[in-house]
Amino acid sequence: MTVNTPEFAPRLDPFLRAQLPSLTGPMRLQAIGGGQSNPTFFVDFDNRRLVLRKKPEGDVLPSAHAVDREYRVMRALARTALPVPPTVLYHAGSEVVGTPFYVMDRVEGRVFADNALPGLAPTERRAIYLAMAETLAQLHRVDWRAAGLADFGREGPFFQRQLRRWTQQWALSKTRENPAIDQLIAWLGAHMPDDDTTTLAHGDFKLNNLMFHPTEPRVVAVLDWELSTLGHPLADVAFNTVPWRTLPTEFGGIRGLDLQALGIPSEQEYLAHYQCAIGGGALPAPFHWAFAFMRWAVIFEGIAARAQRGNAVADNAAEVGALSVAMAQRGLEALHTPAFPS
Repeated sequence: MTVNTPEFAPRLDPFLRAQLPSLTGPMRLQAIGGGQSNPTFFVDFDNRRLVLRKKPEGDVLPSAHAVDREYRVMRALARTALPVPPTVLYHAGSEVVGTPFYVMDRVEGRVFADNALPGLAPTERRAIYLAMAETLAQLHRVDWRAAGLADFGREGPFFQRQLRRWTQQWALSKTRENPAIDQLIAWLGAHMPDDDTTTLAHGDFKLNNLMFHPTEPRVVAVLDWELSTLGHPLADVAFNTVPWRTLPTEFGGIRGLDLQALGIPSEQEYLAHYQCAIGGGALPAPFHWAFAFMRWAVIFEGIAARAQRGNAVADNAAEVGALSVAMAQRGLEALHTPAFPS
């Protein structure tokens, strides 16, 4: 085991060997940084490379950090064409690592933390973005009933249910007043769309939750499924296109960058590519982007709340939590921006 490993390492090692008797060599455990949600670790043996994801320690918001749902949906999607990591096991108890956790096989590839994709050629940047749009369309085309996910959520008024949920999350995670969030919640409640389209929805579909082939602009795994449910596809689409509407200082947006020189499609071109890949249908309206920004603002407030409680995952949780104000303001801006300019 590596130096400075978590205190649960001596319990995890024999547990995994009992569950997976073929493991050989010492266990090597390494925390994966960069995320703000479920603590994640590489767990390597001489003959197998694994990834462990667990709930955070301490008090967390109701329904948050649902590692059991992550495990279930990835296990179900293994029978579809959508690329997901192979699942290995789920453990609901807390006696091994302190919280429930699951283990999956490690998929080799690239995860891009920066939406501007520094160091890549413009042609590869463009191909990566278009592959992301195609993968999102592929996800929304999944036959969730055939995959055994008919009870993974509810059909019907998705945005009404979600607005209630996120209003509750805002009340539970509030660390200060943020009138822009309150304005967004009120506006959304008064402008509900009547479209009840239902697909599998990822809930957190963004570039750094995708793993790309080591050398090709091709998605080999969709990661981080904790917010997944049955829902409206345009919630995913609007959430996915938030970077076009936010600055690089606002959690890595691409607004203000020379997208043409970088090779990154404009928001309109990206949306058109998704629409073509999904086979037509509606594209996001101001409601969907306002909803996406409201969610982001509440998520960042949750990060700030966890930082105050001392159980945040990332070291910069307090700094990231301050972004809730900026995201709420972008949400108000989205009310008047049906299509973001090129």
